[in-house]
Amino acid sequence: MGRYVARRLLQMIPVFIGSTLLVFLMMYALPGDPVRALAGEQHVDPSQIAALKAEYGLDKPIWEQYLNYLYKMLFQGDLGIQIGTQRPVAEVIAEAYPVTVRLAIFAFVFTVVAGISLGIIAGLKAESLRDRGLLGLTLVLISMPSFVLGFLVQYFFAFQLGIAKPNVSLEPTNTELIMPAIVLASLSLAYVARLTRTSVAENLRADYMRTAVAKGLPRQRVIGVHLMRNSLIPVVTFLGTDIGALMGGAIVTEGIFNIKGVGSLVFEALRKREGATVVGIVTLLVIVYLVCSLLVDLLYAVLDPRIRYA
Repeated sequence: MGRYVARRLLQMIPVFIGSTLLVFLMMYALPGDPVRALAGEQHVDPSQIAALKAEYGLDKPIWEQYLNYLYKMLFQGDLGIQIGTQRPVAEVIAEAYPVTVRLAIFAFVFTVVAGISLGIIAGLKAESLRDRGLLGLTLVLISMPSFVLGFLVQYFFAFQLGIAKPNVSLEPTNTELIMPAIVLASLSLAYVARLTRTSVAENLRADYMRTAVAKGLPRQRVIGVHLMRNSLIPVVTFLGTDIGALMGGAIVTEGIFNIKGVGSLVFEALRKREGATVVGIVTLLVIVYLVCSLLVDLLYAVLDPRIRYA
């Protein structure tokens, strides 16, 4: 197990470098001048622009800028400086990240509990009325854009029923984040429910299930141990990568409910060409993806004892 973890950690290095390099090139190699954009329509002395570029290292070749960023990030914890606000990017992210993390956790918990539960209920009675109802509901959630669902939920629960606020406060409470979390989790919930339903229905027809029933094992043990441990393997694979997707996909949801999190921060950074902010946020998301991927692989051995890592 130890050698496998060490090997996986080594494999993460080129993935991390490749991902961050791609985003870095996309932000800093695009046409346009982020320093010049700060002045807007005003005339600025070219010498002042050149001085600012030299101060932020934007006058150097793109490969040298990336190496400097990588060195400062890894050995100094420095993600750069926002040109517009003159604040460290790490400080700006630290203010917005906790809100998005809470929102993603609520959405993830809702996805796991509701998605797996609905999938089990439908999978145990495949082709039944409740199974067809679940497939219809998930199809609606998959086909409906998040901004449409967000406005519908906001209109119904906030403006019609009055049981929730249409927008959250500057420092949102856990209660205020429930409605945005449900909207954010809707697409993932649909995929988890369908994946769980299909996996449960297939494993019910497997030989090991017939053997467990023939041995006279209690129904709770047959379903809770034998069926679920094998059925959840593909679901866990999806959920492992979904954590990062929930954090990165919160831009639309945070915009609808006026949440000052990472999503709104990315939107503002893209609008103002604040490349350091975008690259810093994506770097954190890449780390989250890599760590979750490793944890999912290790969890396989818990779900299926036949899986062993050398």
